[in-house]
Amino acid sequence: MGTPFTTPQAEDKRNPVPLLIGAGVIVLAVVVGLIISRTQPQPTGPVPEDPYSANLKVADVRASEAKNFAGVSVYYLEGQIANLGSKAITGATVEAVFRNSLGQVVDRQAQALTILEQRPGYTDSVSLNLHPLTPNMQDQFRLTFDHISADWNQGVPELRFIRITTQ
Repeated sequence: MGTPFTTPQAEDKRNPVPLLIGAGVIVLAVVVGLIISRTQPQPTGPVPEDPYSANLKVADVRASEAKNFAGVSVYYLEGQIANLGSKAITGATVEAVFRNSLGQVVDRQAQALTILEQRPGYTDSVSLNLHPLTPNMQDQFRLTFDHISADWNQGVPELRFIRITTQ
């Protein structure tokens, strides 16, 4: 009988250098992220209104709710907007401020204002750059929200024009 054949056991020595380099990169990324987040000024309150907003008049604002194809609620704000200024408006960002029953702000969302345009058989919501609001013009608008805080009092939110593009 001969001696059984034995294979030498391979030693499980891993090179720790790549693992240490990877861990160092992750730690460095976290530290850089923390430094950047602390050095950038944090918003302290609402964005100021655009100066041209004094030329806009909003009326008959109403809120409604509908279900989309997935059965999720979508909220609409619709109303009338009039441009009383001397410039054509080709874009507007509106900040909607939603409050609870105590009057506290529970949600704040910025949206691009769209104009409602009648098409054969349906109403379409189009961008202001495709349908500008010229001086002394009035039209219907729509804002669409996918999610609003559950604490919202279901009232019409405060609307503020934070960016307006004119010609």
